[in-house]
Amino acid sequence: MTTEIWQLSESELLADAAAVSHQIQLLEARRIALVGEIDTRVSREKLGFPGPAGWLTSTTLLSPSKATKIVALARGLKNFSDIADAVNTGVMSVDHAALILTFAETPPKDLPEEGRVMARTAMIAAATGPEALTGRIRAAITKLEDEFGGKTPPPENTDRNELFASKTLNGRLVLKGDFDAITGEKLLTALSPLTEPRPAADGTETFKIADDRSPARRRADAFGHILDQYLASSDRPIEGGERPHLNLHISLRDLTDLRDSADVDDIADDENTRAADESDAGPTADRGAYRDLFGDGTSVGWLPWMGPLSRNTSRQLACDCVLTAIVMDENGSPINLARTARTVTAKQRKALTARDHGCAFPGCGKPAAWTEGHHIWHWADGGPTDMNNLVLLCGFHHRLIHHSDWEVFIGTDNHPWFIPPATVDPYRQPRPSHARAGPHIA
Repeated sequence: MTTEIWQLSESELLADAAAVSHQIQLLEARRIALVGEIDTRVSREKLGFPGPAGWLTSTTLLSPSKATKIVALARGLKNFSDIADAVNTGVMSVDHAALILTFAETPPKDLPEEGRVMARTAMIAAATGPEALTGRIRAAITKLEDEFGGKTPPPENTDRNELFASKTLNGRLVLKGDFDAITGEKLLTALSPLTEPRPAADGTETFKIADDRSPARRRADAFGHILDQYLASSDRPIEGGERPHLNLHISLRDLTDLRDSADVDDIADDENTRAADESDAGPTADRGAYRDLFGDGTSVGWLPWMGPLSRNTSRQLACDCVLTAIVMDENGSPINLARTARTVTAKQRKALTARDHGCAFPGCGKPAAWTEGHHIWHWADGGPTDMNNLVLLCGFHHRLIHHSDWEVFIGTDNHPWFIPPATVDPYRQPRPSHARAGPHIA
């Protein structure tokens, strides 16, 4: 019988927490080993993804970045048994293993083989046990790179450049970059004239005390201005058949919102009437408003990359835009727009993006800009280029549908549904598209 946590003594609390932590380390090591075997033995058709990372993300609570890290570790540890042993016995954290593995896979080019083994052994020892410090390991790696990294000093090494862009749970974007000196100079030079404090309202610039923005806020505003300038220029590459631009999806009802133009008295009367109706109807009257809380079309505005957007900000973007009208049915699916062309037209692609949001394959959801329009009934067999015969798929899933037993069809809700092969699901139960999957309140 398991003792309740509140019944444990202080010593037992400490001992149990330490023991559980060790078990977690061992379980993480086993997961890495299992993923390594999946990567080697399980076919991509059965996974339904280009590799184990996508499958992990779609079937567990792991984030894409965490799943990718696990796969990278599984592949790398096969080549370095000393690092793998430390992980498998639970004496070294997965994070420290990833750090040492990166060094082992890409050592300084002038470091001899004997030195590489000695350095790796020393790092494993430094990363073993609770007293292991990440800073010491990083310092050792930096020292070796500076001494044996060749003629290019770290500030000038463009191979080390990185830019991470991660969407947060609250819908914001966090950037983290590591650039060489020249790229850094370009960025700071571009930001400099745009980050000066704004003049006071009367036009005076004495200390520019009217601008209370922090330096970080001024840099963020300047970066947004640079993006505006780039997206407004004509010298941009083509992606998805169009030059990159900001896309906002919003219903006509939410865009116009006739309540804004109503008289105050009318609004008051409407509020009173609705309150009386709700009072008469009882508590069940509210359930309809929340029934499709997690379904499509409930967000006032929607951006292909970043997701939901508030009504006010959506209207702000709509004030200065090129409007493409797409007629949707009651299920949120665009009505047919074309028939004669083999390739998807620009207007059809906008409509497909409004319906599928991105790659429609269950669990994928890659951005719409990275997708292709797939004919469910192939064009060569007489299939039309109509909305009820098209679905957005990324390159991998487009090939998977063509060359495997996965099937896709448009359901009665006018949205794509996918049927897995019997090797994946013996019962071949249809699965909703990525944008449609999710809970609904009964």
